[in-house]
Amino acid sequence: MRVRTLAAVLLTGALALTACGKEGSPTDQGAPAGLFEVAKDVKVDGSPTFEKIKARGSLVVGVKEDQPGLGYKDPTTNKYSGFDIDMARLVSAKLGFDPEKIQFKTIQSAAREQALINGDVDYYVGTYTINAGRKEKVGFAGPYFVAGQDLLVKKDNTDITGPETLKGKKVCSVTGSTPIKKIRDNNYTEPQNILEFQGYSQCVTKLLDGEVDAVTTDDAILKGYAAAEEGKLKVVGKTFSSEPYGIGLPKEDKALRDKVNDILQASLDDGTWQKIYDGTLGKSGASAQKPTIDRY
Repeated sequence: MRVRTLAAVLLTGALALTACGKEGSPTDQGAPAGLFEVAKDVKVDGSPTFEKIKARGSLVVGVKEDQPGLGYKDPTTNKYSGFDIDMARLVSAKLGFDPEKIQFKTIQSAAREQALINGDVDYYVGTYTINAGRKEKVGFAGPYFVAGQDLLVKKDNTDITGPETLKGKKVCSVTGSTPIKKIRDNNYTEPQNILEFQGYSQCVTKLLDGEVDAVTTDDAILKGYAAAEEGKLKVVGKTFSSEPYGIGLPKEDKALRDKVNDILQASLDDGTWQKIYDGTLGKSGASAQKPTIDRY
């Protein structure tokens, strides 16, 4: 069996993204220079999280590191890039903190709520679907993007065209994610055919090696991998869920949640959101429908 590492998969993808006609790569994606001007004299009255950030002088932000176009960490430079990363930088700048000084912490899906509850991160930006169960534990600003669950298969696969064709097929996704729960709850395939890992890159490796038949998660994530492995993988069928991505925050900090919602709304209104999208996720072919902020 071929041994493939995350670095090999995504470094190969850096070349493939350009080859397939999409400008840029996981390592050169980003919003235009000067977009994240640091605001001055920012106040968020009643926010204990903001007070903690002020005392520290910089932000600690939870992210993903293996999702091309969204949250990707270059293994050679250790720099982060992608749509989620730039949204995190935007929020930092609008809160009055230099986005270049953010300490990014890679937090896997299953550990996101606990990281926020423990105060390990100030907020989390990493394909984090807003749902009722999670809102019992943490708060959400947004959504800042709406994706939909889909399937990634090998380029020559003709058997899988949607979730209804998964019976008897091995399907891989990430522990703690909403997509794997949907596959299991709807009995799309047998329990013994469901594989779970901590990162999507591990599932993609299994798919490339022929050990699973499909990887399932949000279409925005899958299109990034398909672009990074041009000619080897494809996204099939139509989306079969709605995945509103939110910025995870401490549950009781409504003041900060309202402030971040204000920041997101302003970015949608003044074109900043579109510029961030065009410089990152848009290069993978993901849809660009603007979300509607859901305040609560």
